[in-house]
Order: sequence, then structure tokens, then C-alpha cells
Amino acid sequence: MSRSTIKSDAARTKSFALDAAKLMSELKCSDIVILDLVGRSQICDYMLIASGTSQRQMKSVGEAIDKLGKAQGSPAWRTDADSGTSWIVVDFVDVVAHLFEPSQRAFYDIEGLWIDAPRLAWRASASTTR
Repeated sequence: MSRSTIKSDAARTKSFALDAAKLMSELKCSDIVILDLVGRSQICDYMLIASGTSQRQMKSVGEAIDKLGKAQGSPAWRTDADSGTSWIVVDFVDVVAHLFEPSQRAFYDIEGLWIDAPRLAWRASASTTR
């Protein structure tokens, strides 16, 4: 299977990113960020980044968001993890989710690579984008 170059419906993609962030929060991930990369990246429209509490919890979260994607008609294209399972990536083509152990997240600093990208508000109490 190859990565599609055809983009899906923009509203559906954004809604999935928001739903995935909420699910990550419900499953005890912390420091959840959604980067709005629409028009900024050829890889994806939204990038989710979250910190997990353990390898087991991160694996469960990855499986849960994969299940959410399937339920919404957007199954994961690919899932991968580093050898120590301290970084899990779930790629839905238009949305890419990164689950990190906190020290790995600080080391790779993906948010720093996209410092100019707006952050998408995903909590009811959160402000809009910066």
C-alpha cells in the first residue's frame, strides 16, 4: 500500500485530529498538542504530539486511536515504534500522531521543528490558536 497523495475532506480530517486528541487525554496522555500544518507540510495536515506514562500505556493509546480511525473511516496507514517503545507513530496520512516518553519528546523536539505552526485548540476551555 502506498501513501495517498489525494487529500481527504478538510473538515473531516480536522474533526478526526480533535477527536484523537480528546481520546489521548481520556487515556491519560499529557501535554497534548495539535500542530496545524495545513499548507505548511507535504506530509500531513495535522500532527498530534503527546506524552505517555509508560510503554504499555502508549501502546494502548496507539491502538485506541487506530481503532478510532477505523471507526471514522480513516484507518491507520502505518504504525511504527522505536526499539524501546519510547516513541510510537501512528500515521493516518492527513493526521500523524506521535506518542513519546517525556525525555524522548524533549530530545527530538518535534514542536521546535514546527515552532511557527499554529496550535489547534482542542479542549473546550482552551484558547483558539496562537
